[in-house]
Formats: sequence, structure tokens, C-alpha cells
Amino acid sequence: MDMRTAAERYIDQLVAVRNASPYTVRNYGREIAEALDFFEASGVRGWDDIDARLLRRYQGWLAGRGIARASVARRASELRAFGRFLSREGLAPRDPFASCPLPRAPKRLPRVLTADQAADLLEAPAGDEPAGLRDRAMLECLYGGGLRVAELVGLDLRDLSLPSRTLRVTGKGDRERVALIGRSAVNAIARYQQAGRPALAAAAKRPNEALFLNQRGGRLTARSVQRIIAAAAGAAGIDQRVTPHVLRHSFATHLMDGGADLRVVQELLGHQNLATTQVYTHVSQERLRQAYRGAHPRLQVGRAQMVPAASAAAEPDLPASAPPAELAETGPEPAATRPSTAFE
Repeated sequence: MDMRTAAERYIDQLVAVRNASPYTVRNYGREIAEALDFFEASGVRGWDDIDARLLRRYQGWLAGRGIARASVARRASELRAFGRFLSREGLAPRDPFASCPLPRAPKRLPRVLTADQAADLLEAPAGDEPAGLRDRAMLECLYGGGLRVAELVGLDLRDLSLPSRTLRVTGKGDRERVALIGRSAVNAIARYQQAGRPALAAAAKRPNEALFLNQRGGRLTARSVQRIIAAAAGAAGIDQRVTPHVLRHSFATHLMDGGADLRVVQELLGHQNLATTQVYTHVSQERLRQAYRGAHPRLQVGRAQMVPAASAAAEPDLPASAPPAELAETGPEPAATRPSTAFE
């Protein structure tokens, strides 16, 4: 079987067996096809022609195009998974990507908004026009429920329960979970359903059960959500790039700041592995350190004046998270900040 046909079979397997999201399928298909283009341009005619030297050249070519190190590492993982499939299905005499180097991606803490920035963002969509009501409800769901963008645009009317303040969402791997939302989100959704969604639905050629609709009455797309958030961030005067996942990161970090238990946050985010959630412990701790360094009077003077030399070697140890507290149904209120409207 030629390489292109084998790649198509692999993509089909991602859909049929692994139930991969359309985003994953599109990225894998495009990036594996691009790798095959490079191999063929380098003289490869079959799987046996691929070796570690060629794979290092491929990664160098990606880096030369300005592809981030983390993205190069992701593509290496994609090729390794593809190689295991080829070997397992007998489509190649050996795994051609077993020797593919795995660059170490830099460890970066997630970008998050402050509570004040999140509140400003949620208030950015103005007016009572259908699109504005939709955008406000959408932002409240993303930040107040910690939803992924695919989960948001996949919501149908039947997934919504305003009396119980819950959303039934379908996450990665087609796994369902119940997302909790606060009073502000409930109120915003109720206003959208009453005065916004009917006007948008009237433009549709056929009935649509999607909760969030575009101007033509169709289901809102992830790309449209990204554009709406970017516009809202600009209107709110936020000078950093804001994406749907930044809102999800902010949701989790603000919960940790408010004293939520790590396993509670794991359940709310729909993470299978607790280690995935633990990054927010580090984010919350770093935010505590920054606040401490910026506010404590003994850190506003020179090191020589701070403390005697014998005790100046290190700053006091700080806890990994805020002191434990009950997670109120209205959500966390980080200290010394304006509370977020998403949990009111």
C-alpha cells in the first residue's frame, strides 16, 4: 500500500475507533500529509527510506519555518502514533517513525485573565441586540462553566437545565459530563433564549436545535467564537490575546485561588488525569508569589535592607494554594479583587 493511502486509512481509524474530534482529524490529516510531502521531496519512495537522519532534517525544516518547539514536538508524537498504526496493521515492514526524535517542549504555565479582566470581558457585549445577548451568554458559559470551545458550540437546547444551573456537555473522546454554571450565566442564557435566539432562529431555512446560533440561524462555529472573544477583549481594553482556552484556564485558576479542592476542579474540567489539572496549582501559587512580591513592604526595599544576612537566603515558603474553603455556589472570590460576575 502506498504512503498516501495508508495515511488515509489512519485518519479513518481516528474517526471510527478513537472517535477523534473534527479538529484533531483535520490537524492530523494536514500535518501528516505535509510530512509526506517533505519525505517525497527528499527522495523517499517507501517506508524503508525513512530513517532517523531524515526525521531530524524534517524537524529542522519545521523549525526553520518558524514552527514553535511545542508544535514540532506535537507533530513528532503524531508521526509516532502513525508509525505504530502502520506496524500494527501490517501496512509497513517496520515502524518507520520509531526513531523519530521527541523534542522537549518548553513548560509554560497557562495564560489567564485576572478576575477584573474576566469581569470586564463578560460586560463587553453591549445592548439588547440578538448577537449581543448571544455573545454575553456564550462568554458567561465559557468562563462560568470552564467549557472547551467544541463543547460550547456542540450544545443543544436539550442539554440546558436552567433550574439546576447545569449544562450537559460532550467533551474529548465523546465523553459526557455535567458542567455547572452560576446565576449570572443562567440569567444571561435566559435573556438570550427569550429575546435573542428566536430572532436568530428566524433566519434559518430549517429548525436548528443548537443553543448558540449565527446570523443565518445555523450552529455557531468555533472560529466564530474565537473572533467574538477577540472583539470582546479589544472592547474591554485587554491587551493580551484572549482565546476560549484562556477563559477555561482562568475558570480553573480562579477556582484554585478561591480554595477549591483540586479534585473538584478536575471533575468540573472533565480531566481524566489529575496530573493535567495540577498545572493550575502552579499557576495559583505563582499568582500568590507575584502578589506577595508586589505588596509586602519588606520586599520593596533592597535585599541588603530586607533581613539579616543569615536569613536572607530565601523568601518564606508559600502554600501551594489558598487556605481551604467551602466552594460556594456563587463561585470563588479571589482576595483583593473585584469578584467575577460569572459566579454571581
